[in-house]
Amino acid sequence: MKTILNPIFKRYWNPYVVLLIAGILSALYFGLTSTVWAVTGEFTRLGGDLLKLFGVDISGWQYFDMVHLQGTTWNRPDGWIVWGMFVGALIMVLLGNNFKIRLPQQKRRYVQGLAGGIIAGFGARLALGCNLAAFFTGVPQFSFHSWIFIVATGLGTYFGAKLTKMRWWKGKPTLTRGAAKPSKVKKRVIQPYVGVAIALVYIGLMVYFFATGQKLLGLGALFGLAFGVLIERGQICFTSAFRDLFLVGRSIMAKAIIIGMAISSVLTVIIISIYDLTPITQIAALSTFVGGALFGLGIVMASGCETGMMYRLMEGQVLFLPVFAGNIIGATFLAYAWDHLGVYDTLVKSGAKINLLDSFGPVGAILATLAMLGLLYALTVFREKRYHRQLAMKRGVKHHAS
Repeated sequence: MKTILNPIFKRYWNPYVVLLIAGILSALYFGLTSTVWAVTGEFTRLGGDLLKLFGVDISGWQYFDMVHLQGTTWNRPDGWIVWGMFVGALIMVLLGNNFKIRLPQQKRRYVQGLAGGIIAGFGARLALGCNLAAFFTGVPQFSFHSWIFIVATGLGTYFGAKLTKMRWWKGKPTLTRGAAKPSKVKKRVIQPYVGVAIALVYIGLMVYFFATGQKLLGLGALFGLAFGVLIERGQICFTSAFRDLFLVGRSIMAKAIIIGMAISSVLTVIIISIYDLTPITQIAALSTFVGGALFGLGIVMASGCETGMMYRLMEGQVLFLPVFAGNIIGATFLAYAWDHLGVYDTLVKSGAKINLLDSFGPVGAILATLAMLGLLYALTVFREKRYHRQLAMKRGVKHHAS
């Protein structure tokens, strides 16, 4: 039994397989609910809930009306997508006996994480969607804003990678004296039992939702759980996909994400055509580019996007508490700035909702999308090869000089 379970809980899954499954589930979730897999919209609503809790009057805030701030996070399907992802990731961490409180070596990382989270949260909501709502659901929904967001996020991540390599950002290196001593802590055998207990309680909750006719809450909880399992087992982080490509020439995550988007796009266009659903389209405007660039910069500063933050926090990495808080703060501040500081009039008002299905039809839309993703894949491979070629040349020069 142990041999059978090891690949499930002890080893991380192939990101290609994980993102293939995620692409299928994302398209299926849209077909069942007519909504998409996303998280930062709910982060914004959570910010609104907290403001109301502290007596702030947000009734006139246009952004909260736009994102449908109604009820509480516990009776919103998008709320259960988020909490389901946390729970799914936590269950897998516990079943794998991998939970451990981890503190960053430098205290400055808390400030950097909070700042990065604020910038990423603000940028994501300015662009009307984070990496999930733009990459993994925006592209398959054929919303043109996602194309702009991808380019802008790539640029933001590139400059974020440059920033985090600077000495003042990294601080002084932490020296470890002597050889590492073997751990005397007993194996954390209780963790899998806690994981099973949480899983059983959560399954009971899902059964309750479906049994009481709360189908959308049940679907949100079910798919949130599945997405949480996938992001933890595949260690899916859009930040590492971009950052690793720029810093160390590693492309496996970026290529897996592109393939996942392609699969989801094909399935989504089929679902839209069969069930005559209306794709979800966001505004393409200057705000999309600015928001995407800020998002890319912020996730590198924070060392994790929303998906990366969620499973790492469940692993016990304390750094991602301020990142999570920063995301909510940044998203909530954008909701205030939307009309109170003129963000909508300055950056959004001149934009328009552009959907490739309307512009090119189903066949043209899917061909254009696959062509774009193919180009991204080719650029990713080019960057990887170029990095390793340059690295080999540097090593050759050093070897010749010595």
